[in-house]
Amino acid sequence: MDLTFSAEERAFERDVREFIAAHLPAETKRAQSLTPSVFSDPEVIVAWQKALNAKGWVAPGWPTQYGGPGWTPAQRWIFETQCALAGVPSISPMGTKMVGPVIIGFGTDAQKNYYLPRILAGDDVWCQGYSEPGSGSDLSSLKTRAVRDGDHYVVNGTKIWTTHAHHANRMFALVRTSEEPRQQEGISFILIDMKSPGVTIRPILTIGGDHEVNQVFFDDVRVPVSDRVGEEGKGWTYGKYLLEFERGGGIASARLREALKTVAAFADSDMTGHAIDDPDVSLRLSEVEVDIDALEMAELRVLSAMQTGQNPGAVSSMLKLRVSEIHQAITRLGVDVIGNDGLVVEPMRPLYTLNHEPVIPEALLPVVPKHLNGRAYTIFGGASEIQRDIIGKLVLGI
Repeated sequence: MDLTFSAEERAFERDVREFIAAHLPAETKRAQSLTPSVFSDPEVIVAWQKALNAKGWVAPGWPTQYGGPGWTPAQRWIFETQCALAGVPSISPMGTKMVGPVIIGFGTDAQKNYYLPRILAGDDVWCQGYSEPGSGSDLSSLKTRAVRDGDHYVVNGTKIWTTHAHHANRMFALVRTSEEPRQQEGISFILIDMKSPGVTIRPILTIGGDHEVNQVFFDDVRVPVSDRVGEEGKGWTYGKYLLEFERGGGIASARLREALKTVAAFADSDMTGHAIDDPDVSLRLSEVEVDIDALEMAELRVLSAMQTGQNPGAVSSMLKLRVSEIHQAITRLGVDVIGNDGLVVEPMRPLYTLNHEPVIPEALLPVVPKHLNGRAYTIFGGASEIQRDIIGKLVLGI
């Protein structure tokens, strides 16, 4: 891959910077900087997503016939990098990077015509119904059942660790529609209206002090058969396809690099007594920077493959593993750098409504919550042990 930008790509870079400057309010940028989790609450991103949609830039990975911008890998990298540099809020990937590609790949024309424009516009807020109590990394053992009743499925069961279910009006879910000898068979992929009778959402507060995840209960919830994606009993295939995009469909290195720069700035400031002078801190900063460089090259390879119509494949597990580990290394270093101020933990969601004076400088407020929230990185989306197993079998062939 040629990593030297052409004149056209430099012009595109300027266009992206100008677009961000014109459409990113200061309060949105502040809210993002104080958000400890993977992506921001819907009310933070709504204006930004609508601006992106008007420009045609919401879904960089989508084919042009469904609203994608038709970018090259270099343009995608430039956009993601400039967004990271500017502190742009992270749009929820549930619609654009997860259920959207599944609908594009396996949905009916009616599903594409209805759901895809709503995903781009942000009219639907999606959540993911995969994990269950007792069925996390062993997802194929899921118990939530969907029994056919005429033109509907009747759904009973529960999903857990459901990110933003309290905001969502739609869920994509894996449910068991039949009992088969192999657990992976008999699972279907359905789309659920979260306003349906029988849906109950119970909040789960994390150790970071924020309400991000939930448990969702289904009691005789009726879902139209027309909201099943693909064939009945083939949901495991579609679910795995989705996870490849969740784990390897973007550029995380740019945001990780900016997060590391923030920690380095703390380390070189009076707020931390210039902790960067400690050789151990300086060495750890350098080690993480090298890891980000390596991750960036791997992400660019995957982007190139996706540009030719390939899905990320099993290498997405390697990206997910490294992104999780590097994120945890950065947040752990951040806590070490701020020292005794790390003893101060305040509820961090939603921080953009702070109406009191923080007891430590505002810039330091998200450090500990991000570290605490980040403990889940090596669990959600498939635990690191599962990713290593996939890498060993499908990438290394052992």
